[in-house]
Amino acid sequence: MKRPKGRFFIMPTTKDFISALAPLADPSRAPAMRAYMRDQFPFLGIATPARREALKPAIRAFKGAPSAELLSVATELWQLPEREYQYAALDLMAAQWKQFGSADLPALLDFVLRKPWWDSVDGMAGIIGDVLRFEHHEMDCAIKHDSFWMRRIALLHQLGWRGRTDEMRLFRYSLALGHENEFFIQKAIGWALRDYARHAPHNVAQFINENKMGLSKLSIREAAKHIMP
Repeated sequence: MKRPKGRFFIMPTTKDFISALAPLADPSRAPAMRAYMRDQFPFLGIATPARREALKPAIRAFKGAPSAELLSVATELWQLPEREYQYAALDLMAAQWKQFGSADLPALLDFVLRKPWWDSVDGMAGIIGDVLRFEHHEMDCAIKHDSFWMRRIALLHQLGWRGRTDEMRLFRYSLALGHENEFFIQKAIGWALRDYARHAPHNVAQFINENKMGLSKLSIREAAKHIMP
């Protein structure tokens, strides 16, 4: 949706997102969705396809909006209790990621530490990765962060970069965290290496062979899934 020229245009608000989702709430689905996330968050009970279809007009209206407007609405959505509102914030930021720049990185990373679980963290990894793919992607502070969720972001932000992947950074980060026992870190190392192996299988295979003592069995197993023996 293009912004009308020559007259005032009202940007959708958080209330518009709520109004779009509230009628779709299904209390009968909510308990199973909550259980799947280990009872971390309450749910409205809305399936992902229905949520995204309902929010298309509001999200489309943010095309070309300043990053501050995007972050403001995303922040308000994030503060709401039901998990679908965090998903709505992720959908909004993912759809309009081109409005963000490296200057917005601190604000984007701030979302990682609020109501963190693998679903929101991995969603933010994709958004941050999109933003940094074409800009300076220094994540050395994140890889040393006290929160393992932030360290997971540092590992995963290059997913899908293929030829743009900073191979040395990926390998360095993997080794830096290879000793950790945290499941979400071990899994992330394997996932990041497996993704890059689609572009450079020989390089990943060599890295694994040379660093078997520095990586967990889980990371190695995940990384080598699609590498020919």
